[in-house]
Amino acid sequence: MVNWEKFGKSTVVALALGQILSLLITSTGFSSSQLAKKGINAPTSQSFLNYVLLALVYGSIMLYRRKPLKAKWYYYALLGLVDVEANFLVVKAYQYTSITSVMLLDCWTIPCALFLTWFFLKTKYRWKKLLGVVICVAGLVTVVFSDVHSADRSSGTNPLKGDLLIIAGATLYGVSNVSEEFFVKKADRVELMAFLGLFGAIVSVIQISILERNELKNIHWSAGAAFPFFGFSLAMFLFYSGVPVLLKISGATMLNLSLLTSDMWAVLIRIFAYHEKVDWMYFVAFAAVVVGLIVYSWRDKKDEKDAEAEEEAGLGQSERKNQVLRSSV
Repeated sequence: MVNWEKFGKSTVVALALGQILSLLITSTGFSSSQLAKKGINAPTSQSFLNYVLLALVYGSIMLYRRKPLKAKWYYYALLGLVDVEANFLVVKAYQYTSITSVMLLDCWTIPCALFLTWFFLKTKYRWKKLLGVVICVAGLVTVVFSDVHSADRSSGTNPLKGDLLIIAGATLYGVSNVSEEFFVKKADRVELMAFLGLFGAIVSVIQISILERNELKNIHWSAGAAFPFFGFSLAMFLFYSGVPVLLKISGATMLNLSLLTSDMWAVLIRIFAYHEKVDWMYFVAFAAVVVGLIVYSWRDKKDEKDAEAEEEAGLGQSERKNQVLRSSV
């Protein structure tokens, strides 16, 4: 029998929040597909509204609190640039390679997050966590190589270029996620979201003026186009608002593992909302990812002792790091 005492309250919250975020990502995918069907291809413009919402909502909270900055502003500027370009590269990759390649290569974010958190944040990973990662990735690979995508494997106008774009985008996602985890744990969540929104919006405006100006002019706005466009922005705003909470509880690796289920949620929506038939391998993959998440989140006494030791050590270092972050603000 499963001993649920192994799971703390925070672990259960992390698992649930991870799936809520995964569903939000799934909804953005459906919104984007609806826009694509209408001939609207403006990924940076879609993300721009999300960044504006982040800047307005969390910027207002910052102004109300009137607290000094806990990190240098140009760190947030770099993070905003990385985040915008990660979104852009991944969406751009769909023009050149197959969805199969995107699904498989997007997993590159996970080893990136593992390495960066281990190298920079000194996060310790025991064998059970690594096993959980392997099970999750194996579940997604099962989908990729199932017969459902057999006709899709050879699609793409320039597979090599598309694969390089998705690898670059996945790497930037890893950098962005780990950077956010650092700021959430060492600085302030509201400050992070406010400045990510501000600098993300600035970078997006510059990129839109260069790459998507003509695309926006040619859009014929209607209810059918506006609803998925603004729905995408709202879902992304909720996603970005929830990400720091999960990062603070479980870290960047758990975030990326949780998002692996987004493809499986999409399948369930296709089954129940559109009454489509899908391959049984999807259900095997979904189960594998769920098992992998549980294995990754499972904590024993040694895990708890390690967490307590890291927390005690972190308390001694946090003030010194905060002083470094504030030194030139």
